[in-house]
Amino acid sequence: MYVRKRRRPVSEINVVPYIDVMLVLLIIFMVTAPLISQGVKVDLPKASANPIEQEDNPPLIASVDVRGQYYLNVGDNQDSPVEKDALAAVVKAQLEKSPQTPVVVKGDGEVAYNEVIQLMVLLQQAGVPSVGLMTDPVEP
Repeated sequence: MYVRKRRRPVSEINVVPYIDVMLVLLIIFMVTAPLISQGVKVDLPKASANPIEQEDNPPLIASVDVRGQYYLNVGDNQDSPVEKDALAAVVKAQLEKSPQTPVVVKGDGEVAYNEVIQLMVLLQQAGVPSVGLMTDPVEP
């Protein structure tokens, strides 16, 4: 009696599930990328300063534009002006959740010095122990 052996099929990797996963990840990154880079258009003053070392916590950025309106990089409407009291309350709440969060002031180069000082006083009243000032690097 003769037994015929069956041929085994060649092993192949099914790549379709991997392509599906990659496409889903691509869509997620495309949707979240614009949300991460939101901000208020402010012309920062030029200065040759050393950059602040990146820490685990992203910094709170309090901005003041040329019209003297305040902005904060927290929440859904980061490009909408924030009232003084609301800004102080949000900063205070963020610092209560994470006391090591750095706070940075981003002031337009054309704004009056008094407006930047008033923002710094407001942050101090909200319990911020120290603030950094953002600048653009000087171009050679």
